[in-house]
Amino acid sequence: MATSSSCYTSPIPTGIFPKNKLTQLPSTSVLSCFTRRSPISLRSVSRPLVIAAAANAVEVEKPAVAETPSKILPFRVGHGFDLHRLEPGYPLIIGGINIPHERGCEAHSDGDVLLHCVVDAILGALGLPDIGQIFPDNDPKWKGAASSVFIKEAVRLMHEAGYELGNLDATLILQRPKLSPHKEAIRDNLSLLLGADPSVVNLKAKTHEKVDSLGENRSIAAHTVVLLMKK
Repeated sequence: MATSSSCYTSPIPTGIFPKNKLTQLPSTSVLSCFTRRSPISLRSVSRPLVIAAAANAVEVEKPAVAETPSKILPFRVGHGFDLHRLEPGYPLIIGGINIPHERGCEAHSDGDVLLHCVVDAILGALGLPDIGQIFPDNDPKWKGAASSVFIKEAVRLMHEAGYELGNLDATLILQRPKLSPHKEAIRDNLSLLLGADPSVVNLKAKTHEKVDSLGENRSIAAHTVVLLMKK
C-alpha cells in the first residue's frame, strides 16, 4: 500500500540553510504532518512519525497514555531464597526453633535461613528492597540478632501497605538433620510470627541427594513463595 507524508513547521522559518548542516527545529515551531494516499492505495495508514533534531526528538501522533498512580493490586506474589554455610560451634535455628545438630548456620544474625527467606518473599511481593539492604550485615546492631525481629518488620510493612497473608509455601533443603520431628513446631512458630492461621502456612523439607554443599551437610537453603491479599 503506497502512501506519502508531508510535514511543515509553523511559523515557517526564513533563510537558506546549507545542505551539510543539521537544522534544529525552533522550540516554538509547530510540526504538522498529513498522510496522502496515492491513486493505487486502498486505504490510508497513519503511523507515528519521529523527527530527530540534534539531541531532541519530536513525536507526532503519540498515543495518549493515562497518567495514573501505582496500581493497587488485589494480590501480590513474592519469592524468597536464602542459603547459609553450616559450621561447627553455631546453633541451628530454623523458623525460630533451635534444632539439635552438630553444625549451625554461620551468619551475621542468628542465621535462620527460613525466616530470612520468608522476609525476602514478603519484601519482594511488596516491591521493596531485599533483607540485606534493610538489615545490612555490616551493621553491628544486627550482630547475633534474632531473625524474628526481621520478620516482624516485614509483617508491619505488609500491613502498612494494606495487605495480609493469603498463603505461604516454603521448602527447606538440607541433608541433615531430618526435620520431620520438628516440622509442626517450626510451622506453628512461623504462623505465630506472621499472625496467620497455620492452615495457610505450608512447610516442606528435602534432601539434596548428597550432591554439592547442600548434600554434603555443608550448607542449608530455603525457598519461599507468598501470596499477599489486599485487605
